[in-house]
Amino acid sequence: MTLTMPSPDSPLKIGTRGSPLALAQAYETRRRLMAAFDLPEAAFEIVVIKTSGDNAQLIAQDKPLKELGGKGLFTKEIEEDLLSGKIDIAVHSMKDMPVLQPDGLLLDTYLPREDTRDAFVSPNATSLAALPQGAVVGTSSLRRRAQLLNYRPDLNVVEFRGNVQTRLKKLGEGVADCTFLAMAGLNRLDMTHVAASAIEPEEMLPAVAQGAIGIERRADDAATKALLSALHDTPTGQRLAAERAFLAALDGSCETPIAALAELDGDTLRLRGQVLRPDGSEQFSEDRTAPIKDGADLGREMAKSLLDKAGDGFFDWRA
Repeated sequence: MTLTMPSPDSPLKIGTRGSPLALAQAYETRRRLMAAFDLPEAAFEIVVIKTSGDNAQLIAQDKPLKELGGKGLFTKEIEEDLLSGKIDIAVHSMKDMPVLQPDGLLLDTYLPREDTRDAFVSPNATSLAALPQGAVVGTSSLRRRAQLLNYRPDLNVVEFRGNVQTRLKKLGEGVADCTFLAMAGLNRLDMTHVAASAIEPEEMLPAVAQGAIGIERRADDAATKALLSALHDTPTGQRLAAERAFLAALDGSCETPIAALAELDGDTLRLRGQVLRPDGSEQFSEDRTAPIKDGADLGREMAKSLLDKAGDGFFDWRA
């Protein structure tokens, strides 16, 4: 097949949400495509798409994501525009993506993964352990909420929605004593100075696919598939195959506190997984290894094992 290149007269349209972090990820994708094919910036068009989730956040920033409709709120309009041909590709934070894509779409291109750790952000404390008794912690993540309450049940966890800038503004206004962000996002925004410290996975296992950017395309678009193949990072794909298989087997969603991290060492993949009660009162975790080629099977096996340990009703939400 002859590869058809984007051009200023016929640019490749890159769909994204409009937050500073989402735009930074779209710009990184454009930059990598420009470099891979020696193309000018004008050969690409960044198309900002407002999602239902963006609108809901503006109206109800104090409500948990699960009450607003879940992760799909932040992808629905983007995927509709991709299916209709209004855009050619969509750039996503993989930790925010549902495990299933709509019919006709594929998510099979990943950029090299960034730092997977969570960032501890506080104007006063230097670490989670340094927080005083009863400190107020702001987070919109059920995973972080459950992990925090499991580690420090004395903490007062409050809802803290919004993009990075919104959450930092709330923190500055004294709404909470600390919050958590992804180190990957801070790195991409050149805002690493915001983090008081990075939290190692031994203390707080990250979200599935944290730090990874995924590029979604139409399944029948062979030309775009050929372009994106130049960007795909195989190690990131291997790691996410294990983590997302783990998540899928747990029927994971924004309503479920689940954490996982896959790492590669030679031909071996190490997978750490964790499930928690939403109130942090109990957790189960496992740490296993397998050949890289068996990563997805390992993820599914670990999920089944943890579900068996946890038992029925483990994920029932109790506010």
